[in-house]
Amino acid sequence: MLYLIGLGLGDAADITVKGLRAVKSCSRVYLEDYTSVLTGGKEALEQLYGKQLILADRDLVEQGADEILRGADVEDVGFLVVGDPFGATTHSDLVLRAVNAGIPYKVIHNASIMNAVGCCGLQLYNFGETVSLVFWTETWRPESFYDKICKNRNAGLHTLCLLDIKVKEQSVENMMRGKKIYEAPRFMTVAQASDQLIQIIQRRRGEG
Repeated sequence: MLYLIGLGLGDAADITVKGLRAVKSCSRVYLEDYTSVLTGGKEALEQLYGKQLILADRDLVEQGADEILRGADVEDVGFLVVGDPFGATTHSDLVLRAVNAGIPYKVIHNASIMNAVGCCGLQLYNFGETVSLVFWTETWRPESFYDKICKNRNAGLHTLCLLDIKVKEQSVENMMRGKKIYEAPRFMTVAQASDQLIQIIQRRRGEG
């Protein structure tokens, strides 16, 4: 059985009872660690769960999924996701690979930013399309997220903005050279996100 287990949004203790039972039944447990992070990190999870965790970076999840699924037809394998397995980041590709391989799977849900945003006092039913604000580079400055925010606003809807994180990312130069050299982790701040939005507004105003 492949278990996709949501960890919630706070710390190690936010796992559900059902999720913890599943973790303890698994022979191998992977922790997806490139789309979000939990307070305390891997060590705190291992201490509470009583299990050694295998960090699953983007390369492993997207290119080495067969390794994650190895043996899951005869033993339990866990895949831990911060938030909910199908919340802000979906892992449907892993599920489809399991189905194609004849491996049964079970999803254990948990709180996600997609519903926890209600803590700000805004009605969840009044949110429009969620957008991701990505880090700009010198040569890549997308603006599609701004257009979606405007579309939501024109419809009288709120917008949940997910701010970019870069964990174990390579520079374009190192990728082209085939060098496995990774940049330091970066987490977009509200100030950085706001600055990018303001730059888009100023540029468009300058163009009339």
